Amino acid sequence: MSGGLRSVDEHLAAILTAMTPLPALQLPLLDALDLAAAEDVVAPIQLPRFDNSAMDGYAVRQADVATATDESPVKLPVIGEIGAGQSARPVTSLPAGTAAKIMTGAPVPPGADSVVPYEWTDRGAKDVWIAQAPSPGQHLRYAGEDVAVGDLLVEAGTTLGPRHLGLLASLGRASVRVRPRPRVVIVSTGSELREPGAELGDDSIYDGNSFLLAAAARRAGAVPYRVGLIPDEPAALLDALDDQLGRADAVVTSGGISMGDFDVVKEALTPLGSVWFGPVAMQPGKPQGFGTLSPRSGGRADQAVPFFALPGNPVSAYLSFETFVRPALRRMMGITPESRQPVTARLTHRVGSPRGRRQFLRGVLTLDSDGASVAEVEPVGGSGSHLVGDLAASDALIVVPEDVTEIAAGERVTVIRLDQD
Repeated sequence: MSGGLRSVDEHLAAILTAMTPLPALQLPLLDALDLAAAEDVVAPIQLPRFDNSAMDGYAVRQADVATATDESPVKLPVIGEIGAGQSARPVTSLPAGTAAKIMTGAPVPPGADSVVPYEWTDRGAKDVWIAQAPSPGQHLRYAGEDVAVGDLLVEAGTTLGPRHLGLLASLGRASVRVRPRPRVVIVSTGSELREPGAELGDDSIYDGNSFLLAAAARRAGAVPYRVGLIPDEPAALLDALDDQLGRADAVVTSGGISMGDFDVVKEALTPLGSVWFGPVAMQPGKPQGFGTLSPRSGGRADQAVPFFALPGNPVSAYLSFETFVRPALRRMMGITPESRQPVTARLTHRVGSPRGRRQFLRGVLTLDSDGASVAEVEPVGGSGSHLVGDLAASDALIVVPEDVTEIAAGERVTVIRLDQD
């Protein structure tokens, strides 16, 4: 099916409305890195689990050493040594007027209320001379001061980073329920395409799109499957798609959706009636397609796989992926924000844009002296959708709204940083 002109926002809304998060599954902690939690995690134990020492030194009663100074050290008998992880408690309590050697992380015996670091002592084994007094509670870690039983530590929807996984492991969790990575099949169409490394004919070109889009999918958190090149033959495309749907959570094609006589994607899929093809008011990337595909051999409705048909020019394909496919994949993963969050920057050179289209110009950012804030953006190259060299040299997109035809140098513009969420 085909339709009239859509705005960028309308097309993105239609896509996101059709997306649902993938079913959750339990994964080992390291496999859950950068995925969204699909459960609230509540602390089953307290952290620290017990009062323990924050230093290597001596457990004492503070009152016994309150007067200790370099000039007048206090001497205490050492009644034992406590190491971390000892199955038996060598010191079950600390009587007044005594000390116990203790290692970092070891449980503090009842009666002790402070730890004297080695550096403040002569490190005696039978008796210890203490030359500096700790304050009450100094160098102690109290049970539950970090995490109490029942604390909500990770909310569902949280993207799990190293710190979250370390916390879960510290709580005894070996796995966590998450939204999985979408499996994305990437297909390049065009009889002129050749694999990198192959010999080129007079009218053939290397396929860069499938590598570009597969890498973008992986960067977005998905698992890409790059399929071999498909010629401009509808039957070959349909066979390839039917073969891949069983392992796909989404399918992305590039090429074959414009107005030419050999636009194979449009020709093959329009009769199915489940894919919308039409123009979107953007430059580059005007021709777009989106819908669902099901296996031709008796597939069920719940097997319908989201399908993204992107333009064939590399810049158009990449910008379309960033604008439409990446947010969809993140919704499938339950990760927010779904779209990259724009910032503003001062434009270094004048730019023009056709009225009625949202233009995405390539640019290079300069940061403020703090190294974090965006100061200005310089346009890179022209607006052509084939200029992949300029795309590789850029790290941002300059967004020119549909109703703006010119932006002067020095004005502030909306910028999308390509290498950051």
